[in-house]
Amino acid sequence: FTRAAEEVHRTQSAVSMQMRRLEERLGKPLFEKDGRTNRLTEEGDKLLSYARRLLYLNRETLAAFDDRRLEGTIRIGTPDDYADRFLPEIMARFTRSNPRVELTVICEPTPGLVEHIKRGNLDLALVTHNDVRGQSEVVRREPLLWVTSANHATHEQETLPMAFGRPNCIWRRAAVDVLDQQNRDYRILFTSFSATVITAAVLSGLAISV
Repeated sequence: FTRAAEEVHRTQSAVSMQMRRLEERLGKPLFEKDGRTNRLTEEGDKLLSYARRLLYLNRETLAAFDDRRLEGTIRIGTPDDYADRFLPEIMARFTRSNPRVELTVICEPTPGLVEHIKRGNLDLALVTHNDVRGQSEVVRREPLLWVTSANHATHEQETLPMAFGRPNCIWRRAAVDVLDQQNRDYRILFTSFSATVITAAVLSGLAISV
């Protein structure tokens, strides 16, 4: 609440009051105590996603009526799994509000995209954050989960068959570290930087992944 108050140039009590009014309006608790701090409830998380969409729509609306709208070319990069999930909506909204801009999109794993940024080959890249690779702005956080086919018992095998990205993949390193710590037998059956290949291996019951 203190940081939010500074951001909107209000007092902390004013922000707290606004949040209480919002809870009253929705009839749902948005925050709950976690020790000495507040954290979002499940309803608060739900509202947050709607709030972000409203902000995006607001910016998109203003941009559509801006005579100084962008022109030229913008070069962006993203891993293909992010591209499958997020890029269609991003491209559609950006193109509607910036019809004079040509988008150049490169799909590569994070390490390659970081190098492209360093060399000036990209204007922007959506990557997996890693402090070692330099500064980046965190726009989304997700838990890393084990995934297996719902139609196969691959995860019950004594020696786990794994499908991973290339050896410098952050997700792969995190998964291997956990397996080693648990003394779990595994073998790497598939290696690819293509999310499509990894997904196919998992869905067919040949391997599990993260």
